[in-house]
Amino acid sequence: MRAPWRSPPGPGAGGHHQVLFTLAECLPFAVALLVLLVELTPAHVVYTGPLLVATPALAAVTMGPGGTLAATGVAVGVSVITATHNQAWGGQQVYTNFLALFLVSVASFVMSRTARTRRENELNQVRRIATAAQEVLLRPVPARLGPVSAASMYLAAETGAQIGGDLYDAVQTRYGVRMIVGDVRGKGLPAVRAAAVVLGAFRESVHYEDDLVEVVSHCEAALRRDAAVAGAGAGVGVGVAGGDDALLEGFVTALVAQIPDSHHIEVINRGHPPPLLLRNRTVRSLSPTAPLPPLGLGEFISGPPGRTDSYPFAPGDRLLLCTDGVVEARDRDSTFFDLPEAMLTMRDHTRQAFLEGLRRALVRHTQGRLADDVAVILLDRREDEGHGR
Repeated sequence: MRAPWRSPPGPGAGGHHQVLFTLAECLPFAVALLVLLVELTPAHVVYTGPLLVATPALAAVTMGPGGTLAATGVAVGVSVITATHNQAWGGQQVYTNFLALFLVSVASFVMSRTARTRRENELNQVRRIATAAQEVLLRPVPARLGPVSAASMYLAAETGAQIGGDLYDAVQTRYGVRMIVGDVRGKGLPAVRAAAVVLGAFRESVHYEDDLVEVVSHCEAALRRDAAVAGAGAGVGVGVAGGDDALLEGFVTALVAQIPDSHHIEVINRGHPPPLLLRNRTVRSLSPTAPLPPLGLGEFISGPPGRTDSYPFAPGDRLLLCTDGVVEARDRDSTFFDLPEAMLTMRDHTRQAFLEGLRRALVRHTQGRLADDVAVILLDRREDEGHGR
């Protein structure tokens, strides 16, 4: 999740490192060009053989096996051109250079291939661990929960990632179906840690707190307790050690809802995009009557810790809870994704077909470049309590 008041990062350390990496990739070809210029000018009295032999080794450091082969091809081409131009064929030095170039190229290719294989194995292991963590942290919601049928979807914005800073869950309790959708400010492992803390507090408190406000209070208290642990202030960013800046860095927008047996839904919104209710051919945003700050910023609430808002949720209605990765998805022209229109277009789809259609629409709208993680819970109030939709 991105804080709306934070300006986009300027060219900092990340951009500086990228420039250096690009220059390093160009270095082998720059060396080959330098050798070519020296050999084709009166300066060819300078011995350039060692420079040309080094180009495959330089390429192996930054460009992998493909780049190593390309640098080798360029080096061989330059050697042939310079040997022909200087009429050096038949001399021992030329064949010595070719032999050295061959040996260095083979060694560089093998080293680069081995390093890539090792990195791929490590990445596959990390992905397996991430998949296991996702199954524990972000388990799919059950297909049937009391009076509703449900489905969920999670998409990570980062290529190759399985989990991020978004969270969701839905649980059947004695008070009804209770669910949470949230978005942690930040990325990476600190965001995953904060998501796990909030989800853990939610999953425990929903079963014994009859007041939904108290469930939300437990989630915020757990987030602050974790931040108070030594060293956690830098990770979650909420606590005395971090000051005001850390406070702003670690908040979690969250929406907690409850569906009792009656035909309505109770919602507490802590700075999160409101849920959308699809009824017949209209989509309604269930906006809070009194906006509240995200979890982690509870001290900014001047009055009571909040109250629930109640909305009708009748049989046949469809409810969508999502994170801002959906509503803030943009195309190349910075046009926001039209979620209400997508809901209307797919109003007759089954839940799984709806989520698959939503995924495809998001990927198509953003040209495959999601700027933020996406978490979605889709709920249908069943017409017949005895049969799922």
